[in-house]
Amino acid sequence: QASWAQQVHQLAGGGDEQPVAPWKPVVEDPFQAAARRQAAARPAAPGKRLAARLIDTLAVGAVTAVAAVPLGTKAADHVQQKIDAARLSGREVTVWLLDGTTATSLGIVLAVLLLVGVVYEALPTAKWGRTLGKKLLGLQVRDIEAHEPPAFGQALRRWLVYSVPGLLGIGIVGVLWCLFDRPWHQCWHDKAARTFVAG
Repeated sequence: QASWAQQVHQLAGGGDEQPVAPWKPVVEDPFQAAARRQAAARPAAPGKRLAARLIDTLAVGAVTAVAAVPLGTKAADHVQQKIDAARLSGREVTVWLLDGTTATSLGIVLAVLLLVGVVYEALPTAKWGRTLGKKLLGLQVRDIEAHEPPAFGQALRRWLVYSVPGLLGIGIVGVLWCLFDRPWHQCWHDKAARTFVAG
């Protein structure tokens, strides 16, 4: 008695010279599995997001401090020299804290901060959907529609919208925004980049 697969093979015009392996359905379609994983993504808990952000902030701050400390010391010495010269003059003199020397130092520190942010935050977010802090806590940044890691432009916009208000002192409002946002718990930088943090 020929097997079912062999009978089908014979009806299709094949000979009996080669054994026919029975057809087995795919256990799990990889495309459907990926779609299910994406659809199952849920917003991360705010506590885990905050912990990941603290790790990332410390990492970026530590690298930026390598440039900021020497330049800040140089700028502080420059300002102190101006104050000492004003005192020695014996008359009332306006001492400007921001001049060519201090502005240059500040500009270099800001440029280093932005460069480190692009290398540490934007590039890994675009490539893997996560930074070091997010990797340690099992979080991932995803596009709100595709549920895939964001494109580089999105990741860069996300970093800039996080960092610039942070430098201006109002960034904490944007970060805390995720506590009240529904349903994706997006911060301002997530809304600007159309992303959310899955966990």
